[in-house]
Amino acid sequence: MKRFLLVLTLVSGVGCAAGALTPNHTAQAQEPLAPIHKKLGPADIIMPHLVDSKHLELPCFRNLEEWGCAIMLPTWNVNLAGKTVDFGPTKHVVFLFLSAVIVGLMLVLTARAHVRSTRQTGRPRGFAAGIEGVIFYLRNTVYMPVLGGHGGEKYVPFCLTLFFFIAICNLFGLVPYGSTATGNVAVTGTLAAITFVTVEVAGMRALGKGYINTVVYWPHDMPLGMKLPLTLVMTPVEIIGKFTKPFALTIRLFANMVAGHVIILVLIGLIFMFGWFVAPPAIAMALFIMLLELLVAFIQAFIFSLLAAVFIGQIRASHH
Repeated sequence: MKRFLLVLTLVSGVGCAAGALTPNHTAQAQEPLAPIHKKLGPADIIMPHLVDSKHLELPCFRNLEEWGCAIMLPTWNVNLAGKTVDFGPTKHVVFLFLSAVIVGLMLVLTARAHVRSTRQTGRPRGFAAGIEGVIFYLRNTVYMPVLGGHGGEKYVPFCLTLFFFIAICNLFGLVPYGSTATGNVAVTGTLAAITFVTVEVAGMRALGKGYINTVVYWPHDMPLGMKLPLTLVMTPVEIIGKFTKPFALTIRLFANMVAGHVIILVLIGLIFMFGWFVAPPAIAMALFIMLLELLVAFIQAFIFSLLAAVFIGQIRASHH
């Protein structure tokens, strides 16, 4: 559990830093909120779930068109090389922090409930039993077969942390006044970068000096006349392959989180374009997409953590 929470802190902390360094967070963001002078459309309701800003939306009722208020988040300007950069929190940073807190509290309280129920009845029950079932399924059925036997269990906490953290971040995008931090390419890129470093460190620890063979292609069972041209051709391919994996992780999660909200935006926008006679089918389809997004939130967290486990297992077994 300590190792699990340590990895959680690493993922959330670096993700928050990436969200804070996204563009458009300079001193200009200190301007107060301007009053709304136009009629709100579907983009004004849905896009705040995706777009990062220095405004944090809160529920309040002003009139029939304004169902929310916004507060300004603090600005911490730092002068770097003559350029002012805001290191203050943004909306996505706030929800990344909330996700980390929720995951930490959920797992710690679940562990305590598990111990308490086991002492009383000899087995866990309720929510603790459900979380235990999810963790054991992911560990024994999903992660361990691809991580490899000897030493692979060390990376299970990292993969579990990715799953729960990304799942909570995704679910925040379906909550009213929430925001999808994983719809920010800076956040998904940071998660992918952490995974990339973990994969490479796992390879170094498992292979030792043999790790260089994952960078420089050198076929040992071929004559020297074939080794040299193959090395010149395949070594760049090996290096590029190392960076395509985190790139794929970044775009996969980012695109899937953005796509669902954009589809909902299009469906609701049909009502504004063609009138209320298209509202019943448009609303029905939007509700269906939202239910699908609930499933996608867990699927994308599962795929991201599974691919991380696959990449770790591949590099650990590359000496074979």
